[in-house]
Amino acid sequence: MQLKKRTPCVGICSTTYGDLVCRGCKRFAHEIVQWNGYDEAQQDAVRGRLQQVRDEVLQLLVRCNDEGLLRQALTDTGLENLPALDAQYELMRFMVRRDQPLASVGLAMVAGTVVDAQSAGREADDLDTLRLLQLIDTECFERGKAHYERNFKVPA
Repeated sequence: MQLKKRTPCVGICSTTYGDLVCRGCKRFAHEIVQWNGYDEAQQDAVRGRLQQVRDEVLQLLVRCNDEGLLRQALTDTGLENLPALDAQYELMRFMVRRDQPLASVGLAMVAGTVVDAQSAGREADDLDTLRLLQLIDTECFERGKAHYERNFKVPA
């Protein structure tokens, strides 16, 4: 028996409040409405786009400082068989629940990244994992909005 792939929905839908891009799953409003009518290829295309955006943002904001620590952390959490960027993202989500810093698993924020850590009087390396995940989420949302406006928005 083949398991059906899940929807990207995370249960925080902002399209019901008028957003054209969901702040939760980052799908476009029309994709959410039509999701159950999409065939597997269409759903996979949406999942692929969402993953590509997340991976691009992750590569811009996160770097590996210690491959050995990272490999050990992935093994300890059972994430070692996932693709590299999926594994790093899921590891960061796991770290938030454990209140672990990025450095403890060999990860760090990319130096020179413009974030509001400086305004809080902290260096980027001291940025907590939750805040980094929030930055990734925000950037993915902003890129989703830009993509929607460039490709789907009808001028008034």
